Amino acid sequence: MWKVLLEQYSQKGTRPKVLVVDDQPINIRILNDVLADQFEVLMATNGERALEQARSQKPDLILLDIVMPGMDGYEVCRRLKAEPLTDLIPVIFVTSQTETEVEAQGFEVGAVDFISKPVNPAIVRARVTTQLTLKLYMDNMRDIAWIDGLTGLHNRRRFDEMLHSYWDQCLREARPVALMMMDVDFFKRYNDQYGHQAGDECLYRIAMAIKQSLRRPMDMCFRYGGEEFACLLPFTELDGSCQRAEAILQAVRQLAIPHQASDTAPFVTLSIGVDCQIPTAGTNWETLLHNADSALYQSKALGRNRWTSFEHHADKKG
Repeated sequence: MWKVLLEQYSQKGTRPKVLVVDDQPINIRILNDVLADQFEVLMATNGERALEQARSQKPDLILLDIVMPGMDGYEVCRRLKAEPLTDLIPVIFVTSQTETEVEAQGFEVGAVDFISKPVNPAIVRARVTTQLTLKLYMDNMRDIAWIDGLTGLHNRRRFDEMLHSYWDQCLREARPVALMMMDVDFFKRYNDQYGHQAGDECLYRIAMAIKQSLRRPMDMCFRYGGEEFACLLPFTELDGSCQRAEAILQAVRQLAIPHQASDTAPFVTLSIGVDCQIPTAGTNWETLLHNADSALYQSKALGRNRWTSFEHHADKKG
C-alpha cells in the first residue's frame, strides 16, 4: 500500500504533505525521522501556527498533539473542521493519553485516528498511509463531483457549497467576503465566428488566466455556467477584490485572443461585477450573489470590458 500510494502521488508530480504539530521539538524530530524520506514534512509547535500552516500549505494529513499550552489539540481540530479551506484535511491525534474518554472526545471533534506515544515507526507509517490512501480516493471522487471537465475549475455545484460555507464562516468571524461574477463578452458571436472547438479552447485559456490571477489558497474560481465564471474571495475588503478584478481583466486582455465579431475590442474581453459584504444575522448569501450579478449587468450596460462594484465606488475601462 505504501508504494502504491507514493506512485499515485508521483503521477500528480508531488509528494504527500504531512503537518506535524507538537509543542515538544523532540517529538517533531522523531516523527520527521520516520516520515521525511517519503513525505514532505511540515512542522508547527503551537495551535495558531498549525492553523496558519494548514491554511497556507494545504497539507494532505495532520499529526496533532493533544496537550499543548494555549490552544490544545482538540481546539485546533475544531477550528480546522469549521473552516472551508481546511475541513477536509484528515487529523490523527498523537498522544500519550490512553483513556477511552480522550479518544471519544478526539473523534467527536473530527479526528480520524489515534497514534500512541511513544510512537512505533511501523504503526505511524501504516496509519499515515491508510489515511492518505483514503484521502486520495475521496479527493478523486470529489474531483468528479466538483470539477468542470472543460476548464478544470470548480463547477457550479462546488460554487453553491463554498458560497454557503464562506458566508457562514465570515458571519461567525464578522469578516468580509467578496464575490466576482464574470462573463465573456459576445461569446456567442465568438462561437459562431470561430467554431465551438475554438470556443472551448478560448474558455480554457480564460479560466487559466483567472486562476493564475488569484494569489491566496483560500481564493477560489469557478465555471459558473456556459461563458460565465465566478471568484469567491473570503476575508477580502472591496478595494482588494476590485484590485483582483482589474488583474483578471488585464490577464485576459494579455491573452490577445482575436475576436473580430466583438463590438468592444478586436480581442476577447470580460465584464465583471464585484460585491463585498460583511455577513450579519439580518442578511444572507443571496444578497451577495444578487449584488454581484447586478454589478455585472452594469458593466455590460457601460460598454463591457470592465469591472464595476455594486456600490458604484469604482468602475474602470482599459
